[in-house]
Amino acid sequence: MTVRETDRTGQMFLIPDIEVETYETSLLASPQTIVELYHDHGTSEQFHSEIKTDMNLERLPSGKFATNAVVLLLGMVAFNCLRLIGQESLREDGVPMEECAPIRKKVSRRRLRSVMQDLIYMACRMVSHARKWILSFGKWDPWYHVWKRIYKKFTMLPEFT
Repeated sequence: MTVRETDRTGQMFLIPDIEVETYETSLLASPQTIVELYHDHGTSEQFHSEIKTDMNLERLPSGKFATNAVVLLLGMVAFNCLRLIGQESLREDGVPMEECAPIRKKVSRRRLRSVMQDLIYMACRMVSHARKWILSFGKWDPWYHVWKRIYKKFTMLPEFT
C-alpha cells in the first residue's frame, strides 16, 4: 500500500492518494516471491521481443511444423550464445580497464541487437601470413579488447567427456 500526501511538485493533496497493489494467484509461494515473479514478467516480455525483432523470428519460414521447430531450435542456440557473449562483455571483476566494454552507463544486461552490432559485426580482414590465416581488426576499434577477451574465454573452455 502506498499513501501519497503530495504530488511530484510538492503540492499538498486535500485527501491523501492511496494506491494498493493486489495479486490473486494459486501459487503456494511466499508473498515476496510472488511479487518478485510478477515484476520479472516484464523481463520475460523483453526476451520474447528480442527473439521476434532482433533475431527476425517473427514470422517462421515454412508451413511445416518440423521445419519451423528446427528453425526455433537453431534460434534458441543463437539467442543463448548471444546472451552469453553480452553478459560476458559486461564483466568487470579482475578485468583490466582497457578490456572493459565502452558503455556510457551502468547496465545489467545488453540487448541482442547491441551485442550483434558491437561484437559480431566487427570489421576485420582475413590475412594469410606465415602459412596461417589470421583476423586483422581495425587499429582503433573500441570493442576489440572486449572481443579478444571473450574469444579467449570461450575457446579455452574445458572439453566435455
